[in-house]
Amino acid sequence: MAKFDLHLHSNNSDGSANTEELVKVVLDSDIKIFALTDHDTVSGIEEILNYIPKDIKFIKGVELTCIAKDIKCHILGYNIDYQNKDLLELIELGKKLRKEKLETRIEYLKNKWNIQLTEDELYWLYSRKSVVKTHIANILVNRGLAENNIAAMKKYLDGCKTGNTRFDGETAIQVIKKAGGIPVWAHPLGGEGEVHLTKEEFLPKLKTMIECGIQGLECYYSRYNLKEIEFLLNCAKESNLLISGGSDWHGTNKTVLIGQLNTENIYIDSSYVAKLFK
Repeated sequence: MAKFDLHLHSNNSDGSANTEELVKVVLDSDIKIFALTDHDTVSGIEEILNYIPKDIKFIKGVELTCIAKDIKCHILGYNIDYQNKDLLELIELGKKLRKEKLETRIEYLKNKWNIQLTEDELYWLYSRKSVVKTHIANILVNRGLAENNIAAMKKYLDGCKTGNTRFDGETAIQVIKKAGGIPVWAHPLGGEGEVHLTKEEFLPKLKTMIECGIQGLECYYSRYNLKEIEFLLNCAKESNLLISGGSDWHGTNKTVLIGQLNTENIYIDSSYVAKLFK
């Protein structure tokens, strides 16, 4: 069918590209089907619609930061009504939780590392529609305190205890469904910089996530090798779950290539995920 990428971030959350720039990269990469899945915000969806050509299929999405029972996870919502009242109320709650987390991290930098952010840096952070740890890390990199944002987060921010500021996973999944969407477990074996789960670690978590109501797995992922992808595909088939795939592209904020769906960057056809957008 076509080249696809169902996990992309703009600067409405922690990507580096604005929506117009993102669409240009999509077109330059010959991607025909893509989703915008910013963290805990749908702010970019209406704007990006202005830039999408008629021959490109766009899927309205979101990525919600959750804890489902005892599992820290990210839930992708595809084909959502981004104006749904329940979804917007949840996102407003998320803004409040992220603001609290941001303030905790700012105090941590000051007290632990004697790093005090300037008025301009604080203004930039508070002006973000969905502020995350990467934003603070980028400031530290710009100051020359770390080589890249991953190193900055590990050294200066990972020790900060922010408490639970995640959405309840079951609630988030139900809200996605109320918004007409499909809830999919993002990078289920582990995301950027995380140690990947073994089969023995993953299967009990999968059972819990199914009980919470997920309908799909992100099987194709930029940080997963072919063996891990095959394992996830088999799990999805055995559990009658939909299959998704995405690079988790953040522009210059990560080294991931747009359209990259495995560590070997082997082409994956969109027919494997077609049930998500029929």
